[in-house]
Parts: sequence; C-alpha cells; structure tokens
Amino acid sequence: MRRTLRVSLISIAFATACASDVVYVEDTVPSAPRGLEASYYAGSVTLSWEMGAAWNGEAFRVYSRRITDSRWFLIAEVTSCIDEFCVYEDINVLGGQRYEYFVAAVAPGGTEAVSGTVEIAVPEPIAPPVPDAPRVIALDNANYLVWGEASRAASDFSHYRVYFQDGSTGFLLGETDSEGFLDLLAANGSTYEYYVTAMDADGHESAASSLAGGTPRPDFTGEYVYDWFVAPQSSGFRFQEDDGAYPILAGDDPRRHFRLETDVNGWWLVPGADAAIYPVGFPTTALKCGVAADAECVDVVTAPSSGYVAEGVPLAAQESYVLRVVGDDAQLHYGVVRVTLLGFDQADTPLMIFDWAYQLQPGNPALAPARGG
Repeated sequence: MRRTLRVSLISIAFATACASDVVYVEDTVPSAPRGLEASYYAGSVTLSWEMGAAWNGEAFRVYSRRITDSRWFLIAEVTSCIDEFCVYEDINVLGGQRYEYFVAAVAPGGTEAVSGTVEIAVPEPIAPPVPDAPRVIALDNANYLVWGEASRAASDFSHYRVYFQDGSTGFLLGETDSEGFLDLLAANGSTYEYYVTAMDADGHESAASSLAGGTPRPDFTGEYVYDWFVAPQSSGFRFQEDDGAYPILAGDDPRRHFRLETDVNGWWLVPGADAAIYPVGFPTTALKCGVAADAECVDVVTAPSSGYVAEGVPLAAQESYVLRVVGDDAQLHYGVVRVTLLGFDQADTPLMIFDWAYQLQPGNPALAPARGG
C-alpha cells in the first residue's frame, strides 16, 4: 500500500518553537468501496455499497451529478455502516432526470479511493388515479372496506394503502393488492373512519379517497366466512339460538350447516350433513323488513315447503338463501342467509359477508330472527 507523509507546522505562542511542535500526519491510500448499486423508490435514490477488503475505519464521501452537469458535487459523508454494508438515501432528486453517483473512502489525511460509477433514471412522480370512495360494511368486532377499480387504470399500479383517520391524523392500517380490506382491530360500539390511497411500482402515492365510516355492532348482521379451500378453519357456519354462541366453525366440522367454497365457476354455499338448501336464491333488499322499513323493502317471509337439495348452490350478492337444518334439539328448523358481499380481504382470501336469521320453533317455516336479534 502506498504511503505519503504530510507535515504541518503549528505556531507556538511567544514565537518559540521546538521539534515537538511539528505534527506528522500519516496519509494512507484506503481500500476502495465495492459493489455500488442505486435504486429508486418514492422520491428518493438509495445507494448501497460494500466496504473495501482492507477497510480500516475510514469514512465515505458520496458524490453525485446529473448527467447533464460537467462537475461532481459532494452530497454527503457516511461514517456509520452495518456488517460491512453501507447505505445512503438521496432525497434531493428531480423527476425526469438521470443521475450518476460514486463513493470514495477517505483516509485521515484526505486521500480518497473511489468506487466505480452508477447511473439511474428518476421517473416523473405521477401517482395512480385516486381510489373510488370506499364503502364500509360494519361487522361484529370488525369493519370491511370495499371500493372500485379506478386506480387500476394506471399501467404501473401496484397496490393500495388503507388508513384509519383519527381527528386530523391518518394512521396506516395496512396494504393490499385487492379492492377489499378487513379491519379486525375495530371494536363494537365505536365509529371508525377510513380512506384509501393507491401506489405505483415506483412508490408514488395517490391523493386520499373520500372518507367512509362504520360502527361494528354485536348482532346477527355482518357475519363472515372464508373460502374452504384457502382458510378451512373459518369457512363453516352453524345456526345458533342466541348471540352468546359463536356460529363460525371449521369447514370440515360435522356440526356445520354449510360452508363457503369458490372455484373457477364462482361462489358456492355447500350444505353440511344435517342440512339442505333451496336451490334458488331470492333477490332481496334486506334480511327482514320491519315495521319501519320503506315500501320497497323485500325479504323472505316464509321458507319453501319442499324442493331442498343436499348439494352446493351458486351464490350472488343481495340474494337470500333458505336452508332446512337439524338444530341442537335434533329437529328440523329453517334458516335464511342473505349475502351482503362476495369479495376478498387484504390477503386476497375470498370471503362472504352475510346476515342470517333462524326459526327457533321446529318445523315452522316463518323465518323470524333468532332470539335476542
């Protein structure tokens, strides 16, 4: 390794000097950085490199220029690296420009050993279209958000971010590449507001969608089950007599009255061993139309007397499906399931959100809500 000797003279007060007043600074040629790489994301260029094989604690200087510039600019000094690996993030970049970088290891005397150069293009920061206004479906201790596909019009669309709005502050809940998100942190009796943004492959984030709110509540609306083939432990359902009993079962539990399945042909309600289903769904606007319902409300008042099958029936949203099942008393009961939504959660797992009612009196085809509902 080449060594040079730099000598500096320090003047001593009272104009006296001696040999000890001469300070010798040894200047070595450091080991050059290796493997310089550059990447762009979300408005910044990240540089990474490895320390030289003979690195001896030297600091690093980062140099940059636009390819249209004639000279290089020192933009940073890096003194802290981890496991022989160094990183620097340059946020002072402009869209539509190309930049060059190199890194130099600096000896105590100022001698530099430089890496090779790396070049990178910084794209224009054009974000995807703002997501459609989300809709919130309140569930039992959860909220489900769903929105349209407007943001997918961008050729470089990547995914969505879902935020919880608390006063004037937004908090990131999670990310998803589907138009649905299940917030399992929401608690019954509290109102939550949300908005959604869209991200492109380069990390550019759109403006926020409009706000949408929902209030989870403990009742027989907003139940949900997952697809048997993806989440079997949460795909089965059994009608219950009151809200103190949890109705969700594993899809292979012999007590289930039905489970959800999906395939290339759609969504299916598949009855269990002690259940049969009427093979046609009824278009409805509500599970039950009460005395305060509007004049256009449509529900299923009475279960069909015959025609039930023990095979899967295709599902459609906003339709009600009637089942004839064996209850806890070992007698036949009727129940109804109204499909609110067929969609996907943030992990792209198919799910069905639905309301349900169960007739407690054996053999009575009147589809009254369950006790306590």
